Amino acid sequence: MLQNTPLHFYNESIKVEFLKPPMLEKKPECPHGFFWRDEHYVIIELLSEWVDHHRRGKMQKNMRPEHAALAETRGSWGVGRFYFRVQVEDGRIFDIYYDRAPGKAGEGKGAWYIWGERQG
Repeated sequence: MLQNTPLHFYNESIKVEFLKPPMLEKKPECPHGFFWRDEHYVIIELLSEWVDHHRRGKMQKNMRPEHAALAETRGSWGVGRFYFRVQVEDGRIFDIYYDRAPGKAGEGKGAWYIWGERQG
């Protein structure tokens, strides 16, 4: 299986659905499905998951080095991505992620994205 071979890169916004809402909104579990480009995809298997607490952009410079090192291991407010490699009903494999960075001003919630498609 060539599961780690990239097929397409998208990095587009998606809307996800859960059978029951996550207990911790900023630390979500894998969703049950998602809507992307006017299509609905049901996730049938979680293949892998990982977290990236790397600070990006301006966020890289707003913390003292000793605090930044600690934040890399456990995250901090508005920083971090939760990635899920999933297989959907038609057999396609996607990497999706939740970005904890808040969106619009005053909105403390992050957003979901489809990062890319993998060859299965």
